Amino acid sequence: MSSTLTAIIAQFLLSLLLLVVSVLTDDASTIPTQNMSHKERAELREESRDMFYHAYNAYMANAYPADELMPLSCKGRYRGVTPSRGDMDDILGNFSMTLVDTLDTLVLLGDFAEFEHAVKLVIRDVQFDSDIIVSVFETNIRMVGGLLSAHILAEYLQKQADVMHWYKGEMLEMARELGYRLLPAFNTTTGIPHARVNLRLGMKDPQLKKSRETCTACAGTILLEFAALSRLTGDPIFEVRAHAAMDALWKLRHRGSDLMGTVLNVHSGDWVRRDSGVGAGIDSYYEYLFKSYVLLGDDKYLARFNRHYNAVMKYVSEGPMLLDVLMHRPHAKSRNFMDSLLAFWPGLQVLSGDLKPAVQTHEMLYQVMQMHTLIPEAWTVDFQIHWGQHHLRPEFIESTYFLYRATGDHHYLQVGKRALKTLQQYAKVSCGYAAVNDVRTGKHEDRMDSFVLSETFKYLFLLFSEPQDLIINVDEFVFTTEAHLLPLSIAQLGNSTFSFRQSDEHNVLDFMRTCPSSNKLFPEKVRKPLRNFITGSCPRSTSGKRLSALDFQASNADHLRAVYDMGITMVSVGDRSQGKVRLFHSFYNSLTLHLQQAKSQEEGEMGLQFMQEMLELTKMQSMNQLAQLQAVAYALDDQSQDWTALMAGPSHFSPELVGEQFVEGHIVWARPPRACDEKLLNAENVSGKILVAERGDCTFVSKARLAQKAGAAALIVCDNVAGSSGETQPMFAMSGDGTDDVAIPVVFMYSLEFAKLSDAMQRRPQLRVRLMQMVEFKRWQLAKEAHQNETAAAAAAAVASASASASASASEAATMTTMPKKKPDKEL
Repeated sequence: MSSTLTAIIAQFLLSLLLLVVSVLTDDASTIPTQNMSHKERAELREESRDMFYHAYNAYMANAYPADELMPLSCKGRYRGVTPSRGDMDDILGNFSMTLVDTLDTLVLLGDFAEFEHAVKLVIRDVQFDSDIIVSVFETNIRMVGGLLSAHILAEYLQKQADVMHWYKGEMLEMARELGYRLLPAFNTTTGIPHARVNLRLGMKDPQLKKSRETCTACAGTILLEFAALSRLTGDPIFEVRAHAAMDALWKLRHRGSDLMGTVLNVHSGDWVRRDSGVGAGIDSYYEYLFKSYVLLGDDKYLARFNRHYNAVMKYVSEGPMLLDVLMHRPHAKSRNFMDSLLAFWPGLQVLSGDLKPAVQTHEMLYQVMQMHTLIPEAWTVDFQIHWGQHHLRPEFIESTYFLYRATGDHHYLQVGKRALKTLQQYAKVSCGYAAVNDVRTGKHEDRMDSFVLSETFKYLFLLFSEPQDLIINVDEFVFTTEAHLLPLSIAQLGNSTFSFRQSDEHNVLDFMRTCPSSNKLFPEKVRKPLRNFITGSCPRSTSGKRLSALDFQASNADHLRAVYDMGITMVSVGDRSQGKVRLFHSFYNSLTLHLQQAKSQEEGEMGLQFMQEMLELTKMQSMNQLAQLQAVAYALDDQSQDWTALMAGPSHFSPELVGEQFVEGHIVWARPPRACDEKLLNAENVSGKILVAERGDCTFVSKARLAQKAGAAALIVCDNVAGSSGETQPMFAMSGDGTDDVAIPVVFMYSLEFAKLSDAMQRRPQLRVRLMQMVEFKRWQLAKEAHQNETAAAAAAAVASASASASASASEAATMTTMPKKKPDKEL
């Protein structure tokens, strides 16, 4: 063999070796989490089954026929008997909600005997003729959905398992009765349902006369259940009303951004809250758009979903994070935290075919879970806890399940395992599973929502189950937002929806959103760049970079450790809930204050610099807030020259009072107090005066326009939340709707500050107030005090001078009588 040929072969073998090494290296970096054995998966499936029965048996033994189990008290929660929790109790109707919500889970577990027993209990014990106000949304998804799913599965078992031949559709009739009791809520000018309804009296309940507001999710999470109810009973009214509500909501989207707000007026269709995201208040509206297309085959819902989805991905999505924006100003963030309900979004993205962002957002959520042990109810953009509760919600496990079904990546089995073990460790109690009141302390709350059995344990069981473990093929069903099963065959029944016709509302682009194929996407490659996305999920190594006051977060454990090392001690001031702290710095130990000594001279110098920055920052923040703060000023009494001022917040849609600008006038209450009608009843008495209206029922800018139309010089909006105060809460700046047509000043007052103004109004019916900048009021007061001091000093000097002159004249008159009298000084 020639040397040239040898060299060529050697070069070829070297290239081949390098190629193999390269491939192996690349594979090693993208190998998924170690595959879970069939044995371990089966053990976890059985453990999830045991978790379900631990909670279910506790409910049946200690709470049934109550709506919920209170796991710490080990007794049932009854509406009107158990101490009220306010609006939160609107989910309760004394209709054995947990059992109804759980029926189809028993079928998935293969427990036909207990399912049959539970169905008999529901038919025998559950009734709806009660004088109780309930949430339309919650009653629909938990009760109507639970009854329908149980009816469908009962008939399925009659055919497939040859059981329950006695069952004659009783639960379907119960669902129809309950549906009829919910229908009065749809009697609105827009067709969008009220948030609440009385099960016996409909909307005739006096407490519901002022009912106006509902959330987007509340109004847009009806169609799956109502369409199924219509098609199974042959009664079209339910589906007709639900379609009308969805059509009305679609028309209310912002035409520029294609985004939706979160709270609206069911009569006028005006938006009350224009925050737009994918979490609380709007989440399941998006879910039902897409699933309505899947279940009913109506193309218009696919088109609408795609329009909204593109808008969300354009404005709300920031990499793996989803941050609320203003629907009318989509580039402006409306809050700096995310809530746990958005954890459903990756699952919906999987169903719609957009896997890559689903993997990314799920990975972010998983790191939040690792960081805080349990996913808190809400967390900030730097992943610190905003609301610390954990209610055993199912959304994260739901998305984990759908991602595993789509990818087959065992990483999601490992994620599910960690979620399961965490629930076992931190939520399990002797009488079921208890919500966690604060993930930082692990303290429990006497609460176990029905969705724990209906969804959380159901999705865990499904995640660890093989298809052959299940009595039904779940691919033939759509899961509702409460994880109830509705068969795809419903589309073939009567009362079909209108077929899609292309119109100006939709175009071909609405149907052309393309997504990556799951066959070409290996999730590990997407997760890898995000492995340390949330840096706090793993211990940090010392970087040597000094912590600045601007970056400091009092809730960040690493930041607290850093300032501690710099010799800074943080002491709470006043009520801990207000979050006010005082910082002390010391190079050396202090026996009196027990201050922390700096670890080193270098750390101590960094601490001094930090404290100096903090002082400057505090001054800047105080000045900035003071510059924006508004004042509602008035004289202490009709004769007094002394004035007082109450703090108020500005608005983003009205003229700003700057410098020496102010508005002054008599003050008058709006009639009706919330100023949401087309015309004020006392409009003739408002012209030229400062109007007062209560917050609620309509937007701030709507109140301002009504006041302006009546000729008011300005508007004061007072808070409707008892006990709120600017002393304990951040300044509130009212937002508008993007149309700048308000020409009068508008300010907002918290309830405790307004109570003082209201007291003055009652004592002095002709009270005049002045609206101005708080900083200008302070300057005015200082100038007035300075003038008064100067006047007093001058007067005192004049008196003293006159007295001294008189004394001197008397004395000199005795000795020098020829001396002429001094001419008196000019009067001051």
